[in-house]
Amino acid sequence: MHSLKQWFNHSLIAQALVLFVLGMGFGALFRRDDHPGLWVAHSLIYTAVVIGFVAFQRRRTSRATGAGPRTVVSLNRKIRRREVPRDPEERVIMGRLIDDQLGKMERGKRRLPYWLGFTGLIAVGMLVLGATTGSLAFPLVFAVGVIAFCFWILWMHRRSVELHHHMRSALQNRG
Repeated sequence: MHSLKQWFNHSLIAQALVLFVLGMGFGALFRRDDHPGLWVAHSLIYTAVVIGFVAFQRRRTSRATGAGPRTVVSLNRKIRRREVPRDPEERVIMGRLIDDQLGKMERGKRRLPYWLGFTGLIAVGMLVLGATTGSLAFPLVFAVGVIAFCFWILWMHRRSVELHHHMRSALQNRG
């Protein structure tokens, strides 16, 4: 299981296969009347777009840190596990990676209230539509789900920032 998890973590091909199969499944589930060839075509397009975006992000992060994509992936795993590398060069690269990711989180934090407000408006809109049609069951479940999702986003953001600050201080203390 560990090697399979590592393969998914390191390989864009493995991630593309999973996305393609999931896209096919959703296509078959939600577009039953369409031809299976359309399911394959849509799944290929969605997979290509997402994998292109992931590859672009990996290349950008690799340029910012000065390390290869595989090194960045293994350093991200070490950050999640709160492991400080012993190799001085790897520690310098990890420091650059932490600084880059904290910068992204700080820039994203400015847009977070707008995103949360927009999702709140969607939930309120669903409640209004439910109230006008007389069916409140689905809109209430949807609104609760949206609220739970927003709180999960806030919790994950706070947790990631705390983790990266902890790792930055751990790198400085060992230095």
